[in-house]
Amino acid sequence: MSRPTIAIIGAGLSGLVCARILQQNGVPVTVYELDPSEAARQQGGSLDIHRATGQVALERAGLYDAFRAQTHPQGESTRVLDKTAHVFIDEKEPEGGNGRPEIDRTVLRKLVVDSLEPSTIRWGSKLVAVRPAATGHELEFADGATTHADLVVGADGAWSRVRAALTPVRPEYSGITIVEIRLADAATRHPEALAVTGQGSLFALSDNKYIGGHGGDQIALGLGLRVPEDWVRTSGIDWDDPARAREALLREFADWATPLTDLIRDCDDTIWPRPIYALPVGHTWERVPGVTLVGDAAHLMSPFAGEGANLALIDGADLARAILSHDDLDAALAAYEKRMFARGARSARDSRDSLAMMFTDDAPRQIVAFFRRTIVLSRLARPIRRLLARRPTR
Repeated sequence: MSRPTIAIIGAGLSGLVCARILQQNGVPVTVYELDPSEAARQQGGSLDIHRATGQVALERAGLYDAFRAQTHPQGESTRVLDKTAHVFIDEKEPEGGNGRPEIDRTVLRKLVVDSLEPSTIRWGSKLVAVRPAATGHELEFADGATTHADLVVGADGAWSRVRAALTPVRPEYSGITIVEIRLADAATRHPEALAVTGQGSLFALSDNKYIGGHGGDQIALGLGLRVPEDWVRTSGIDWDDPARAREALLREFADWATPLTDLIRDCDDTIWPRPIYALPVGHTWERVPGVTLVGDAAHLMSPFAGEGANLALIDGADLARAILSHDDLDAALAAYEKRMFARGARSARDSRDSLAMMFTDDAPRQIVAFFRRTIVLSRLARPIRRLLARRPTR
């Protein structure tokens, strides 16, 4: 296959890993990103990177060792509570971990950005249209610039503009809105909060509500509520006034124990409400020459199974591998999409089912039972894991 011109839309994990692997193999690629710079906005909290997906992608990209050097000690610990702060599960990370080490999303993204050739990413490039051309597609940007690409990769997230070139299907509201909060420098400034969250994952669940996320020196949490889709706009909460936003959120969790509500009282001033959307489980599209999707653009799902970032990473890696191993670009995309569709459908079902277990009247009963089964199986598997190589299989 002659070298195609490749345009990746979006500098998230999926697009960046795809670009990295292509560049490693001498294939030129350009990444177009809406944000004006790498530091333009918050990139989210901690990610658990799975052995069979995310770690495989980082190994292929030659970034596995750099990733492992930045993971959190005890990041694989798990704590499950109810609204009274009663602890049902407090499982510490075992020696050698469980194969899902944690890393800050911002740190991981920077690792991949810094691995790319200079000027690979065109910051401040807002895509407004994708149009078929005689060959490939024409891309139009908000500043009036246009360019041509033989292959357009939509790595542009939940509200992907590239997706419209493949399917009219749009994400649907999941019924849950998450308000993201942080407590920075927790070891120094918020030791009481760190004592509640621990160093790993926190799940505090009751009455269709949730306080959870990840502990550590930078505590990143989400406050989950089963509310109408327009609640952020119609609730009357002034999200630009941190003090008033905290007061409103405390009213939502008025009957929760003080150690949990103190996480809200003491949080930093960056408070971000985010309705959670998902594409239909098993969503696919008919093959269109010269265009495909990766990550959330392809299979947006709720975050409650911890699969989104891992799928993004392995999507990018698999697409790059398919391009490199096929002489025909359309055959490469067909092979990639077949694999990606099946994997995405499985994870989307898991995410949907996890949401249903967490946001119930009797929470945390179902999630406690789930983690107890998982812990037993994990303990049984530890001797086997110790016999396996520490690096993922590529």
